[in-house]
Amino acid sequence: MCGCMHSTQDQALHLEGEPNPSAVPTSTLAPKKMPKSIPISKQLASIKALKKGSDLEKAIATAALIFRNSSDPGGKLEKVTAKNLLQTEFRNFTEGQETKPKYKDLLSELDQHMENKLDFEDFMILLLSITVMSDLLQSIWNVKVMK
Repeated sequence: MCGCMHSTQDQALHLEGEPNPSAVPTSTLAPKKMPKSIPISKQLASIKALKKGSDLEKAIATAALIFRNSSDPGGKLEKVTAKNLLQTEFRNFTEGQETKPKYKDLLSELDQHMENKLDFEDFMILLLSITVMSDLLQSIWNVKVMK
């Protein structure tokens, strides 16, 4: 992983009127330390700049909100939580990858990450790395585009 340092502003996405994630009660069905939060769609709708945003902008904003909702108050994501997100929120990209050497290397690198936590940049690099090697990407490339 990159391990780059970021400003506090880069580490968290601030929304007006957002409740403190640590003050929101957690669901008994949700993994520990993952707060029950306002649905991502409502969080996206509250960001004025995205009202007329592109699909790509909304996709990146969604990834940022999922990271922020799952990270600790310092803007870091525990490795256990990152692995849980991969299994729950990124399942279609990770399915069938478990036996691939590149995927094993990525998870091994995640396990060896020095501080046991990921910042947003490292999280996005992990998502993009898994996306590039996934079988689902090949299916996406094979979709016929209507013009």
